[in-house]
Amino acid sequence: MDIIIPVAVISGLGLFFGIGLAYASKVFAVKTDEKMEKVKELLPGANCGACGYTGCDGLAEAIVKDGISPSKCPVNSKEGTNAIAEFLGIDEGEVSQMVARVICQGTWRNAGKKYEYQGIQDCHAANQLAGGMSQCFYGCIGLGSCQHACPFGAIEVINGLAKVNPDKCTGCGICVAQCPKGIIKLVPVLTGYTVLCANHEKGGIAKRNCKVSCIGCMKCQKVCPNDAIKVKEYLAEIDYTKCVNCGKCAEVCPQSCIHDAMHERLPYEPQDELTG
Repeated sequence: MDIIIPVAVISGLGLFFGIGLAYASKVFAVKTDEKMEKVKELLPGANCGACGYTGCDGLAEAIVKDGISPSKCPVNSKEGTNAIAEFLGIDEGEVSQMVARVICQGTWRNAGKKYEYQGIQDCHAANQLAGGMSQCFYGCIGLGSCQHACPFGAIEVINGLAKVNPDKCTGCGICVAQCPKGIIKLVPVLTGYTVLCANHEKGGIAKRNCKVSCIGCMKCQKVCPNDAIKVKEYLAEIDYTKCVNCGKCAEVCPQSCIHDAMHERLPYEPQDELTG
């Protein structure tokens, strides 16, 4: 009898709390929005935050509740964006696929080192020491902070220079924020000719620091038939709203710093450096 009473009390309490929990789970249950769940399924699920929201959940909620365009996600494919728009019965908006591009050709062969770095293998840390190891203050530091941050494995550092694989790059822009030199840019995926230099020093100084630097000679600006390229502060810049990829600027560039980045093997390294 002494055992039965405690067992009965505990069983009764268990039953009472069980019923209470079951009731509470129904009363306080978070109702899921089927539309949001479906939109989330159609998003890539990278949770990279490139859209400006906390992740794919946040963007899915904004698309469904706030009417944000599905094209807000730079990582999603055009097919995925269209699928979301079709599911919700809305306009998918203008989709401009972007790709990251390293605006530099400063390999160790092209730019060289001003000292041997033995510190933390991080570009931000190395940048604190005279702007990094490269002879060119504006060039790639080459320790791969962008590579480590890329969630898609689209970046590899070779011979001191970060290279982007356009087939893997989704244009999320995470690498852009990781570069202390600001030489990784997002450009339209179909953009061809690019000035692969960020050096704003005068021509003679720039050329001493890197064999393929822009020297601000303005030959590209003079030959462009569409007024699409201008030299500003000793550095050529292309206006992609005017550029038709004719390639005339690349033909006259004495430094070989303008290339069709979509089709050429880059970075360019002078032949004497490769065979010397």
